[in-house]
Amino acid sequence: MPPALAAIAILTIVTLGYASLCAASPFGDCRRCNGLGFALTTDRRGKPKRGKRCRRCKGHGKRIRTGRWLYNWLTRLHHDATHTPAPTHKEARPWQ
Repeated sequence: MPPALAAIAILTIVTLGYASLCAASPFGDCRRCNGLGFALTTDRRGKPKRGKRCRRCKGHGKRIRTGRWLYNWLTRLHHDATHTPAPTHKEARPWQ
């Protein structure tokens, strides 16, 4: 198998794997707080204590995956481009 064909096959497998991961689990752990929702800090004695709420995930501990965000954006773009709004009262009765 030529190297270009092998690279295409590997990229296809990786892409399909990531797409299935985004479909099965659209949310992943927040990278800043590691899914805890808050930052772990220590006091002066070295004991761990719960810190402030994570600003990136707003305390939920989850984030939307990049592939799922892209899928949602493309779906919204397609819907906005093909959706025709319902007529208003003035458009429905042109004689007034």
